[in-house]
Amino acid sequence: MIGRLTGTLYDKTPPRIGLEVQGVGYEVDVSMTTFYALPDLGSQVTLLTHLTVREDAHILFGFATAQERATFREVIKVTGIGARTALALLSGMSPGDLAQAVTMQEPARLTRVPGIGKKTAERLLLELRGKLGADFGSAVPAIAGGQSDILHALTALGYSERETVTALKGLPDGVSVSDGIRLALKALSR
Repeated sequence: MIGRLTGTLYDKTPPRIGLEVQGVGYEVDVSMTTFYALPDLGSQVTLLTHLTVREDAHILFGFATAQERATFREVIKVTGIGARTALALLSGMSPGDLAQAVTMQEPARLTRVPGIGKKTAERLLLELRGKLGADFGSAVPAIAGGQSDILHALTALGYSERETVTALKGLPDGVSVSDGIRLALKALSR
């Protein structure tokens, strides 16, 4: 298996890049997150990879971070989810955002990604529970029922998940939903 490639970036045509490694040109499919993190053509690049072997093709997928590759590998284990769908999912949300959606069991966040319908989102949440969500659960210690409502309210107002989680960490324990929203908005406005 090919686990990592280091070489010169010679082509960037989304979602595929070209990477020359010691005279051999590799075509590597990457998520848009990885694509936007790549330097200019002619630069040295190191990508972690995952090789998928099918009857009709050998496809190499590249990732900028180990977390993104690990998330990709968990997602493709889900029944009915192929590598292209997993790559689309990682193009639409970061591994941390996906883990948060799994932890909080939010199918609506997954259905925002093109190609992910309601049934697919529910299957992803069901089969990834305890796999991705466990990693995220340690980063966000206590998102209980009330804090979950506060988080939903803040994201509905247009704040990113990262901003809202940071604001939630500063809230006192046992705060009511209305007071929590008010305090979180005050913290976010600073």
